[in-house]
Amino acid sequence: MKFTRPRDLAAVAIVGGLLAHLLLRLTYDSLPALPLLAGSTLFVIAVVETVFAFSLRARIQRRRGARPVQPLTAARAVVLAKASSVLGALMFGAWTGLLIFVLPVRDSFPAASNDLVAAVVGMIAAVSLTAAALWLEHCCRTPDESSGTD
Repeated sequence: MKFTRPRDLAAVAIVGGLLAHLLLRLTYDSLPALPLLAGSTLFVIAVVETVFAFSLRARIQRRRGARPVQPLTAARAVVLAKASSVLGALMFGAWTGLLIFVLPVRDSFPAASNDLVAAVVGMIAAVSLTAAALWLEHCCRTPDESSGTD
């Protein structure tokens, strides 16, 4: 299994942004305003994954008497990390598509100013999730595995 490449995540983000922007161009005037913290659930997932990554890293490196990691647990953690990084990239693209759409129309639609803040919160949360997922994936490497191989 290969580790996640940044170019793959960038491609997912671009596709997500384009699709979100297109969808908003077609339906924005009929959508309700977004809650300010609409994207904050991604941040909660990022915090959980970060804590899990540090715990798993200590177990893999066998620090402080930590019990060893079962191979299936490490494989599940890598799958979770890969899925979360793709989700974070996709949502970053979607929130960026929203931001690009609402910036020029914030004077035309009353909800656009509110959606601008929601888009920024969502983008920050999506970047946090992607970073946490990449950190979790990195923490699943074995100690003897070199960091430069893909």
